Amino acid sequence: MKVGMIASHYPHAAHREEFIARVHRVREVMLRTPGCLSADCWLSADAVISMVQWESEEAAAASMAAVEAAELDVAYDEREARPREIVQVVAG
Repeated sequence: MKVGMIASHYPHAAHREEFIARVHRVREVMLRTPGCLSADCWLSADAVISMVQWESEEAAAASMAAVEAAELDVAYDEREARPREIVQVVAG
């Protein structure tokens, strides 16, 4: 069953471009993992939104493990104006 994740991030304006670059680095790692069907970065006035789709929960877990192994900067910290909103979804 296909699964997905929609994550809304709210970086402070001074960190927006840096945050977009961070999301793109994560995207590149995820797209290289088997079973990752798509990974995109979208922008709104105040948010950087990442949307990822996998063929299964196992593929999603593999992508997350690959990101962790790559030691990418994915920490939530003072560069963000408010907490992230992460929604896990499944294909209907």
